[in-house]
Amino acid sequence: MATKQTHLNNEKARNYPFLEEMYADSYYPKKCVDKGKEILIDLCFQIEASTPGNLDELYELTHAATDKFNDLQDCFDENDSEIETVARESIGANFGFIARAYGFEAADTEALIATRDW
Repeated sequence: MATKQTHLNNEKARNYPFLEEMYADSYYPKKCVDKGKEILIDLCFQIEASTPGNLDELYELTHAATDKFNDLQDCFDENDSEIETVARESIGANFGFIARAYGFEAADTEALIATRDW
């Protein structure tokens, strides 16, 4: 029986304060930000499990995670909030951090989140 990994192997990612700016701003409902943090941590687990060998493989994973953020917009809307400028910058910066933490220094932040509709 396989057991799900409970912590990230990458120490930088394991200790990173994901979406810190959004948690610090009461405009963003904590439960929605928590879901966003889960998306990012899940992305880290996926990178560790599949070890993408190039940027195209990394972008496949980040685009799937970005699509989950697209779906998360409803959570924000239902709580009189939205993914606006501060949130977009925070989310984009977190994707950039993840790429660098896993050795993809050349990753372009806009390319990482190219499928966003926020």
